[in-house]
Amino acid sequence: MKDKKLMTESDVSMNVDKLMEEYDAETSKARKLTGIAGKITTVIAIIMSVFQLYTAGFGTLLSVKQRALHIIFAFALGFLLYPGGKKSKRDKASILDYIFIILVVIVFGYLFIFVNEIANKGGSTTPIDLLFGGLAMLLTLEATRRVVGPELPIVAILFLLYAKLGPYLPGLLSHRGYSFERIISHMYLTLEGILGIPIGVSATYVFMFILFGSFLDKTGVGKFFIDLAYSLTGHLKSGPAMTAVVASGLMGSISGSSVANTVTTGAFTIPLMKKTGYKPYFAGAVEAAASTGGQIMPPVMGAAAFIMADFTGISYMYIIAAAAIPAILYYFAVGTMVHLEASKLGLKGLPRNQLPKLGAILKKDGYLLTPLVFIIYFLMKGYTATLAAFYSIIISLIIAVIATLIRKDNSFGIKDFLGALEAGAKGSIGVALACASAGMIVGVVTLTGLGLKVAELIVTLAQGQLLLTLFFTMIASIILGMGLPTTAKYIVLATMAVPALVKLNVNLMAAHLFILYFGVIADITPPVALAAYAGAGIAGANSMKTGFQAVKLALAAFIVPYIFAIDSSLILVKEIVGTKVIFLPLISAVPVIISAILGILCLGSAVEGYLIDYTKVYERVLLGVGALLLLKPGLWTDAFGLAVLVVVYLLQRQRLKRLDPQAGNL
Repeated sequence: MKDKKLMTESDVSMNVDKLMEEYDAETSKARKLTGIAGKITTVIAIIMSVFQLYTAGFGTLLSVKQRALHIIFAFALGFLLYPGGKKSKRDKASILDYIFIILVVIVFGYLFIFVNEIANKGGSTTPIDLLFGGLAMLLTLEATRRVVGPELPIVAILFLLYAKLGPYLPGLLSHRGYSFERIISHMYLTLEGILGIPIGVSATYVFMFILFGSFLDKTGVGKFFIDLAYSLTGHLKSGPAMTAVVASGLMGSISGSSVANTVTTGAFTIPLMKKTGYKPYFAGAVEAAASTGGQIMPPVMGAAAFIMADFTGISYMYIIAAAAIPAILYYFAVGTMVHLEASKLGLKGLPRNQLPKLGAILKKDGYLLTPLVFIIYFLMKGYTATLAAFYSIIISLIIAVIATLIRKDNSFGIKDFLGALEAGAKGSIGVALACASAGMIVGVVTLTGLGLKVAELIVTLAQGQLLLTLFFTMIASIILGMGLPTTAKYIVLATMAVPALVKLNVNLMAAHLFILYFGVIADITPPVALAAYAGAGIAGANSMKTGFQAVKLALAAFIVPYIFAIDSSLILVKEIVGTKVIFLPLISAVPVIISAILGILCLGSAVEGYLIDYTKVYERVLLGVGALLLLKPGLWTDAFGLAVLVVVYLLQRQRLKRLDPQAGNL
């Protein structure tokens, strides 16, 4: 990087689009359509975004109609853009794909047109209802298989079989069983199946925030965040690695995608980390761990946060307020590990005169923060998340046009506007299909009462012990997160594991955030760690080694969910009355925050094997015990954690001073 100059496009040698195609599961499978098929796809995507924008700003349609149209658009794009198999053509859609699209229009168009007639039938079904319902379920499973992968459809099929085979199952899992007619009717004709809460959230909040991120991306906010983070952290001993942590946190707060965030910011930060002296696998792991945290970082977070709002009935503004401190602590934990590694390697930061100037960055591109400021303002003023996103998109568009006119550089034109509309629609396909399939899973849970049975089973296995229940839930979250998208994983556990936690007096908000937190971490947990593999690809490192290093970097962050599950003051929640959250004053969270920080430092030093010097075996054991005790905030456990840190620090400081009188500083 040239002295005193901001990053330019030439500074980033990696091709972001190519990397996305290689490491993002959805992008890698997508066709590159040309000719008429490509134009049709573009038109459908733009119309979808215009439809979503219009209904967000001027009022959504009746729930069934809004969701049915959303599905028609998403499924049509899914069948056009994603081939049915490895031998399918990559440059054009097949006749079968068009047949599927026609069936989608007929099957879900039937719900859109005849919604009143269906409602007036009072639950009775006709042969047409059952035929279309069966087709709807098959089309949903096939579209999801193509775009998201086979894991989620397999899980959905297992749940559907559970609904049918209930009488043949043992013990607690048994139930009276349901006919095919009842199952199809429940999944197709009610708002508790395919057209349930998950797709309802996708058709409103989620789509609008994906579109908002698409518009911000077109205005250049990603490059701005990297420059901003580099100017703030480049001088530290952890240098580019800390830049990756800060930039990925900023970018992840609006992107909601671990892989996209890893590729976008990693294209710049990973080569820089390697140049500074970090090993390739470590550089890739830092970016992956930092990027993954974006799904829990307000103000946007990931799609699951919007589904949480609908599942709990709690305002999205309350959710992001509760998630803020744990998210900051996650990045503090990753930053701590990065700092310890840099100290261990003896790395140095860059001189400030070689870094971009903060004032120059803000003067040139600070206006790009305006839409983010406004979206927070709108949410705080009580606007719905959908309307807040709508107005913020309009503001980002106006600002981009004004900046282009003032600079006369054609940085944002009609092509960029249409490109943002197209990218937003295409970016929503995976979430929409995952939500449609997850809707069937939720439908089985509501039909059979499975959620309460699983909750009772978890509590029984854990023998009523909260820590054991939390541990089992964490394992389930990580395992499900390896095969399912974060959204689908959250939906499954929200219906089954959350009741178990609530039964043991875990705060409702804390219970939902707990499963979200560990489901997100699954993106860096081998053997299926897509964000880590993307980081490894950029760094030219071994994928599995990068994945395990990413887990190691995020390991200190594992302590945070346990703390807020045990003591909800960390998320500032006193109690939840109906759908209203009564918050604690920030000052009341200070002792728990201190406990979390001490726990992170203890666990980070134990895992990394370094505080201010390499740790002895007994020092690592002490630090590990201290970290475990700090899971439960309290005067004595906090005092022990602090005492452990002080004792180990003094021992190492004394050891270093014997070698070098000037040594011994953190």
